[in-house]
Amino acid sequence: MPPQNLQHRRTHNLLLISKLLNLREDASPFTLILDSLEQSGKPLIQEYLRRAKVAKVQTLYVSFQTLRPPKDVDVFIKAWSLDTTALQKNISSHLSPTKSKLLHLAPFKLIFAPLNPSGSSSPFLTNNTETLLILDTLHPLCASLPTTLAPYLSSLLSPTTSLLATYHLDIPPSSPTRTLYTPTPLILLKYLATTIFTTHSLSHVLAQKAARDRSLREPIFGLEEEKEGVIVGLGANDRRGVILEMEFRRKSGRGVHELFFLPSLTNSVSTINTPSLTQHRGERVILLEDHELYRQVPEDREGVCERRDEGDMDITFDLGLTEKQRRDREGVVLPYFDAQREEGGVGGRILYDMGVEDDFDEEEDEV
Repeated sequence: MPPQNLQHRRTHNLLLISKLLNLREDASPFTLILDSLEQSGKPLIQEYLRRAKVAKVQTLYVSFQTLRPPKDVDVFIKAWSLDTTALQKNISSHLSPTKSKLLHLAPFKLIFAPLNPSGSSSPFLTNNTETLLILDTLHPLCASLPTTLAPYLSSLLSPTTSLLATYHLDIPPSSPTRTLYTPTPLILLKYLATTIFTTHSLSHVLAQKAARDRSLREPIFGLEEEKEGVIVGLGANDRRGVILEMEFRRKSGRGVHELFFLPSLTNSVSTINTPSLTQHRGERVILLEDHELYRQVPEDREGVCERRDEGDMDITFDLGLTEKQRRDREGVVLPYFDAQREEGGVGGRILYDMGVEDDFDEEEDEV
């Protein structure tokens, strides 16, 4: 890639991740976080909450598995004791008063009607406060609403409300009513989401990159090892930060894919070598390729980058000769060296040794 295009990609993706995390200009109505036991998505949710507080965005946290309200949360709803209908009414009562009245009057199926953000009579436009709706897990909704999950999530959105939901990849889906022709909840959520963040552990990504640099098989961790008793691999949930694999869908349908590194709040950003663009803007998130540990090249690559003497050629392999073998190689005299020493400096002359069976003719002076 040319340097200009590379710099344009870096600048564009850094501005895009900043726009998504700061909830500016309705960048992503539905953001899906895919996490696992190897790397939780809670650090990313904490970053969303921290920036929402700075931007004065109202946060509504719907808890299915979180017992205590996280930091910087405005409204905390205990959803484990509510059914889907009561949960929807409870969420809507905090989002818009007009919407809450509509839910008490309209049947449940009418709530799934498509939204009309351009109409002035829409009840969602009466509340101008931007709201971030967070669902700590989607598995209870996927189990209770196997066929109506998409319209249920759509009913929670509005022009001033963005949805941030987490789906755990390690938990198998439980939908007994699903047929062979219906997609799985994960496929459906990926289709609906406008932005997908997949979390990875920094230690695991560095170990996999080190294996690729040495042309070795990439290591696997956790449940993928398929070893009895192993649930979480070594290096899971690295305290230094989390790696974000972003997939952003534009309105035109074109996708943007990039890897970022989000340092933890306890990790100082100044210890990471970042470009001048991110330092001037005060952005904590950097490109993964700018991380000093990811960019570092191993000193000793087996069979590829071994240390060589200064007199050797700059090649990607080593003959591996000892000093004695090198002296013996220099002392070997090849057959054509003798001819060069005997008739050296006489260019263009034909050398021919006559044998016994040759008939010498004085008139032939070509020889």
